[in-house]
Amino acid sequence: MKFQPVDIIIIVTYLISTIIIGFWYRKKAKENKESYIMGGKSLPWYKLGLSDASDMFDISGTMWMVSLCFVYGMKSIWIPWLWPVFNQVFLMMYLSKWLRRSNATTGAEWLSTRFGTRGRGVGASHKVVVTFALLSCLGFLAYGFIGLGKFVEIFIPWDLVKDYVPFTVAPHYVAHFYGIIFTLFAMFYSILGGMHGIVFGDMIKYAIMTVVCISIAVIAVVNLNGQKLHVPEGWDSPFFGTHLDLDWTDIITDVNKKIESDGYSLFSIFFMMMLFKGAFASLAGPPPNYDMQKILSTRSPKEASKMSGFVSIVLLPIRYSLIVGLTVLGILYYDQMNLRGLDGAIDYERILPASINSFVPAGLFGLVLTGLLGAFMGTFSGTLNAAQAYIVNDVYLKYINPNASNKKIISMNYCSGVLVVAVGITLGFFAKDVNSVLQWIVSALYGGYIAANVLKWHWWRFNSNGFFWGMFTGIVSALVFTRFFAGVEFLYYFPLLFILSLAGSIIGTYMAPPTEEETLKSFYKTVRPWGFWGPVQKLVIADDPSFVANKNFGRDMFNVVLGIIAQLCLTLLPMYLILMMKLPLLMTIAILAVIIFILKRTWWNKLED
Repeated sequence: MKFQPVDIIIIVTYLISTIIIGFWYRKKAKENKESYIMGGKSLPWYKLGLSDASDMFDISGTMWMVSLCFVYGMKSIWIPWLWPVFNQVFLMMYLSKWLRRSNATTGAEWLSTRFGTRGRGVGASHKVVVTFALLSCLGFLAYGFIGLGKFVEIFIPWDLVKDYVPFTVAPHYVAHFYGIIFTLFAMFYSILGGMHGIVFGDMIKYAIMTVVCISIAVIAVVNLNGQKLHVPEGWDSPFFGTHLDLDWTDIITDVNKKIESDGYSLFSIFFMMMLFKGAFASLAGPPPNYDMQKILSTRSPKEASKMSGFVSIVLLPIRYSLIVGLTVLGILYYDQMNLRGLDGAIDYERILPASINSFVPAGLFGLVLTGLLGAFMGTFSGTLNAAQAYIVNDVYLKYINPNASNKKIISMNYCSGVLVVAVGITLGFFAKDVNSVLQWIVSALYGGYIAANVLKWHWWRFNSNGFFWGMFTGIVSALVFTRFFAGVEFLYYFPLLFILSLAGSIIGTYMAPPTEEETLKSFYKTVRPWGFWGPVQKLVIADDPSFVANKNFGRDMFNVVLGIIAQLCLTLLPMYLILMMKLPLLMTIAILAVIIFILKRTWWNKLED
């Protein structure tokens, strides 16, 4: 326990500031539904980009990525492609502006611009995407909740506070108890302040996290002091062959068990499967969570693209400064840290809090905790806002009270927020650890999402009936596979899952007539996607001979490839810098400079609303 009075003052000041933010923006948030959910679509792209990046800078994900970096070194930069992290590049290059052109409030409302409001499957497609959105939001809330509790438990051992709590908490529920306490603070300012309060709170948190990450990186460099890390050969290289070939024997033998249990030894196969799944997941567009809400909240399609591009720039170098800094400290002083859980096995998710607890001085210690608590609150608030949007806009106003007054809408936002938090906490009690929740979200939910959502952008004949059956088939198949193939890496059965979901989408599509002609023409003229839209394009040109179809597929894909390479460079920069690998650092900077020069001409100068 390293708390000093200055640390406590910093943390308490931050918690009080979140309450003030909630009250400060309460009046602004109560103006109308759009102001509460989307900030009135008046916030500039760089503020929304900072907020979106802050929402992605969560405790649970950072703990997981530190554990990956510890075990796999620079090869760990590939593993977040499981999400995939490069979906931000697809959004940046073209999908964000496609999405924003719809002018919808939520992903479920967006469906009406694509499939209309009448016809077989329209109601079912709306219900399935609302269900998906709420399940994914609740999953992310549980994911953040359990990660926060494990994080705080390291710094505030139960023995120090149990005498001040008027009830008994079982040892295995201590993390959950801490999670509840800090979740209540996040809930308060999120529910009162709406999108305006969330964005302002996220900007404060990002400023704190920037100071924290740079400070941790400096501490790591000072402690490393030019010495060579005791790690396996190949740990400090991002390149790989057929096999992973990282042998921790005689260094930290238990790490080999971690590699074996993760199933990443055949790394080239794992990488190809990850790329296959990631490409289709990115083509599907953003899932209905806080990322989609931030895109829909931008002022224009052009600003939506800028916002998505800004996220990687402000997130990756700063976040990986923290990740690599903590990894270096963890490897240098592994023997001095308590990384073993109650079962005696190494808990790699403890590396982050244990490193901070051991090496960060007073004052900065409080700032670090504040930043990481703020990271939880940012992720939590963005996810909560998305869940509220779906409940209020796509359930309450659509099915229960379409003519609700503004006062009733705001009251419903408050009530739905409290309900979502209660359910998220409850789910958190059933989560074994951070990784178990993560795998459930990535496989069972997102695995079933992909096929139908790729087709909705790129194939004119795809209709609401196909969307429903594609989503339904994919999610059910993923749940079955997760249950009966427990212990098998999700990527290895993803192709089968994708084929089943694709079959459900196509069969469902031809079981119903095409979407109404006027809806298709309106969508094609407004969103202007590329893909298999030939029949609709002819109809639009017949009505308006001056219409110019989108023929930018080649340029967009070229930009995507460059963007992914640039994203990798942004990730590697702090790693090479902290490890003082000068030649790779200079080469990375040179590659990044060339890509920026090209994208200025092929992307930035070509942005249009």
